[in-house]
Amino acid sequence: MRSSGRLAGKTAIITGGAGGCGAAAVRLFIAEGARVGIIDRDADRGEALAAETGAAFAQADVAEEAQVIAAVDTLAAAIGPANVLFNHAGTLIVKPFLDMTVAEWDWLMAVNVRSMFLTTRAVLPGMIAAGGGSIICTSSISAVAATPMEVLYDTTKGACHMFARAIAVEFRDRNIRCNAVCPGFIRTPHGMKEVRELQALGVDVSDAALAAQQGRMCEPEEVARAALFLASDESSFVNGTHLFVDNCFTAV
Repeated sequence: MRSSGRLAGKTAIITGGAGGCGAAAVRLFIAEGARVGIIDRDADRGEALAAETGAAFAQADVAEEAQVIAAVDTLAAAIGPANVLFNHAGTLIVKPFLDMTVAEWDWLMAVNVRSMFLTTRAVLPGMIAAGGGSIICTSSISAVAATPMEVLYDTTKGACHMFARAIAVEFRDRNIRCNAVCPGFIRTPHGMKEVRELQALGVDVSDAALAAQQGRMCEPEEVARAALFLASDESSFVNGTHLFVDNCFTAV
């Protein structure tokens, strides 16, 4: 991969960085000159990717406060305080709304939303002390384009949308930028599992339907490149925005 040094001198933490779009971002950010720390609960994949790329790794469940604080401290000791944070960790539940439980509601809110609160709160003080930085939050087309059988997931991504915007507004005067990247359907194991589960419940996410909505499946590297732009100084006046990586899904 040819590097243009777009992240030279930057230190990045990527949550959910052991696989999928997160792993694509780890590889791309390192190729572009950043020091990178991975936070993920999957120790085997995280350690393997760290060994492959030279990234640092800290295992944590990003919905658990003490684990997040410990992971951020571990990475700061290894690579220095972060001036880029990619809040990518997240998951989904595909299920009819009336079958959902309170426990599922609490769990998905914790993984998708509380994780961003905890990680951002842990990283921000060091970022401010260093003079500023960029935070990228993974939202989704599902923040604005509701899907049947994904009421809870859609709700969590709506919260991610506003979290990014509100952080941007509160911390703009301290040279902190915060933006959301909002992918469509992605060709990752996680994304393909979503497609299979929606199809099993009668939602039309066939190849033909996806072709009509977004042309083709999004590739994880395409999400990583959008995050790279938001992490880099090229987006220095981009703050509080939602960057859709969906090939017109939400435009029609």
